[in-house]
Amino acid sequence: MQHSKIAKRPFLKYKFLNSLFTGLGIGSIFTVYAVLEPSVFSAGGILLAIGLLVVAKAYMKLINIEAFYKISLWVEVVMLLMVGYFLIHPYDYTTALLVYGAYQITFMFGSYLTRAETVFLARVKLLSFLDVAKQKGYLVGLAISYVFYEGLKYFGIIDAKTQVYYLHFGLFGLELAVIYFLWKAFR
Repeated sequence: MQHSKIAKRPFLKYKFLNSLFTGLGIGSIFTVYAVLEPSVFSAGGILLAIGLLVVAKAYMKLINIEAFYKISLWVEVVMLLMVGYFLIHPYDYTTALLVYGAYQITFMFGSYLTRAETVFLARVKLLSFLDVAKQKGYLVGLAISYVFYEGLKYFGIIDAKTQVYYLHFGLFGLELAVIYFLWKAFR
């Protein structure tokens, strides 16, 4: 795959939808993680820090457009699989560990992806558009999740686990759109 450039509009849509996903899902993790003991978060943090070091040391090999695309796609596929797994096996200890692990794995590449964006979209105006798209997506996601949870309460669905489970159907569909616009940005 030879990419000379990234299609800017689809990439901005991808980043908006990616941040929308984050805004929608951020509140649900506290419900999903409720079964985990605090030591899991300490161990996960240690593994994350080690992973970040390994990725940072590999920048010389990873800062290229093909690796940027493949790692971005891999991160999104991990998220899709995590949401799909949650829909099939909600609320058990294994699911909580897998969800936490999936997020930690994707966070491991967060700094790399941000650095690569800056390298490959190295125009100040474009970086500004990118950051605005991310923040708009995050804010819209938070607002939609608030309305969603309050709407479910209005209809008598007050159990947090049930609310979060229903939200994951939307997250699954949204993640498919995220992957589509990522693919389109590199075509």
